[in-house]
Amino acid sequence: MYMPWSPPWRCRIWPETAVYIADEPDGWYKLPMIRGFRQIASLTLASRILGMLRDVAYGYYFGAGGLMDAWTIAFRIPNLARRMFGEGAAAASFIPVYSEQLEQDRPAAMKLANTVVTVIFLLLSVIVLLGWLCIVLYRMLVEAPDDTKMVLNLTSVMLPYMVMICTVAILGGILNVHRHFAAPAAAPIVLNVLIIGALIVTSLGGRIGPRQQVYFVALAVLCTGILQMAMQMIPLRRHGVLIRPAWQVQSQAFRKILWLMGPMILGLTATQLNTLADDVIAWVFSGSEDKGLSFVFFGHQVDYPLLRGSVSHLYYSQRLYQFPLGVLGISLATAIFPVMSANAARKDFNALLATTARGLGGAVFIALPAIVGLILVNRPLVAILFEHGQFTPASTRAVAWTLSFYALGLCGYFSQQIVTRAYYSTQDSRSPAITAAIAVLVNLCLNLTLIWPMGTAGLAASTAICSYLQVTILLWGFRKRYGSAGMRGLLGIMVKSFVAAVIMGGVGCLVLWIVKNWPQSFGYDLARLGIVVPTCGIVYALLAKTFSNPMLQLIIGNRSNRHKETPPTEEK
Repeated sequence: MYMPWSPPWRCRIWPETAVYIADEPDGWYKLPMIRGFRQIASLTLASRILGMLRDVAYGYYFGAGGLMDAWTIAFRIPNLARRMFGEGAAAASFIPVYSEQLEQDRPAAMKLANTVVTVIFLLLSVIVLLGWLCIVLYRMLVEAPDDTKMVLNLTSVMLPYMVMICTVAILGGILNVHRHFAAPAAAPIVLNVLIIGALIVTSLGGRIGPRQQVYFVALAVLCTGILQMAMQMIPLRRHGVLIRPAWQVQSQAFRKILWLMGPMILGLTATQLNTLADDVIAWVFSGSEDKGLSFVFFGHQVDYPLLRGSVSHLYYSQRLYQFPLGVLGISLATAIFPVMSANAARKDFNALLATTARGLGGAVFIALPAIVGLILVNRPLVAILFEHGQFTPASTRAVAWTLSFYALGLCGYFSQQIVTRAYYSTQDSRSPAITAAIAVLVNLCLNLTLIWPMGTAGLAASTAICSYLQVTILLWGFRKRYGSAGMRGLLGIMVKSFVAAVIMGGVGCLVLWIVKNWPQSFGYDLARLGIVVPTCGIVYALLAKTFSNPMLQLIIGNRSNRHKETPPTEEK
C-alpha cells in the first residue's frame, strides 16, 4: 500500500527527478505524481467544460453589461475564498503538517483534522455574520446607485457559501493526503450543474427577467455548498477519517498550521488578489449613466477610461485563460504537493528539488502551447462561446483583446502554483508572502498606469507581468537555499518546449492566413478552430516526440515501458 512517506526511487525517464512508488500490489511502475495528476485533470476537465457551458449561459442571459458586472463582483468574494482555501492557504498549510502527524501518530492526526475543520467552519461563520453587518450598515448610511445595491444584495445571499466551500477544501486536503483525488476534483462539477440548471429553469416561460433571474442563481450556489460537503464525507469514512467537532487548538501541530496559514493566504493567492484588483479597479474606473462618464480630479474633468461592462470583459477573458490553468496547472500542483511534502518531511531536499523541477518542466511544457493557441484563436473562440443572446460583437472584440494579455502570463501562473507549494512543503510560508506582497503592490501600480492607454488589456497585462515577477524571485531564493543540482535537465526541457511552441505558432499562423478570407460567422469560426487547434496540437506533440521531451509522458503516460523495468533496490 502506498503511504505518503514511502521512499523515492530512480528511473530512466528522467533520472534526476522521477519518483517510483510501490502503489500497486503487482508492480512498481507507476509515477503516483503523474497518476494523481491525470485523475485530477480528467475530472477537472469535465468541471471546466461544464464551467465553460455555464459561462456561455451567462453570456446568453446576462450579456456583458452592468448586470454581469454586478454578478461577477458579488460572486468574487466566495470564489476568492475558494481560491485561497481550495487551492491555497488552508489546504497548503494543513497538508504538510497532517502528513507529518499521520506518519508519527495516526490518532493525533485524526484529532488535528477534526480541529482544523471545526475552527475553519466557526471562524468563517463569524466572518459571514460580520459581512452581513457591514452590508446592512452601508445600506443604512450610504445612498448607493442601483447597480451597487445589486452587488450588495447578491453578496449577502452568497456569503454563506464561503463557509461551505472552504470546509470542503479542508476535507479535500485530507483526502489528497490519503491519495484520494476524485471527490475533491469532482466537487466543482456540482456548482456548474446547479447554476446552469437554475439559469435554464428560470428562463422557461419568459416570466422571470434577468435582474430577478440572477437571485435564483445565487440561491443555487448555496445549495451547491451543501452537496459538495456531502460528497467528501463518503470517501473520508472509507479511509477511516470520521469528521467530528474538536477543539484541540493548543496542540503544537495546530499552532504550526496557524503560523503557516497567515502568510500563505497572501503568498499562494497573489494571482487571485491581482485578479480581484483588476475587477475592483475596472468597476471604479467605469463610467455609466447612473454615475456619469467623467469625474473631477483636482479641478479637471477627466473621462473614465472604461465603461460598464468592463468587469464582464475581464471575467470572460479570465475564464478562458483559467481553463488550461485549472485543468492542468492546478491539477499538476495538487498532485505534486503531497509528494513534495513527503520529500520535505524526510529532509530529502535533493528529492524535493527534483520533484519541483519536474513540476516546473511540466508546467512550462503545458503552458507554452496554451499561450500560443489562445492568442492565435482568441476572436473566433470568444465568438463561438459567448456571442449569443445578449452578448454583442463589440463585447467579443473587447474580450478577445483582453484575453491575449492574460494568456501571456500562463507560464507564470502555472509556475506560481508549483514553486509556492515547494516552499510550503518545507513549511516556509514567509518567503512566498513577501514576494506576493511585492507582486500585489507592483500590480496595483501597473493597473493604475496601463488602464489609461490599454483599457482592460492593461489590467490583464499587469497581472501577467507580476506572475513572472513573483516566480523569478521565488526560484532565485529556492536555488540559493538548496542549490541547483536537483534541477539539472530543467533548462533543456524549457528550451525544447519553447522551440516546439514557436514552430507550432508559425504553423498556426500559416493555417489562419490560408483561411483569412473566410467570413466571420459561427460556422466559419467553428471551422477555423476545427482546423487550427488539432493541427497545432499534432505539430506540438510530434515536435515534443522528435525532441525527446520527457514531459510528453505527463500527458500520454509511459505505458510502453511500464512492464519492462525492474524495480530498483531500496537505498540504505
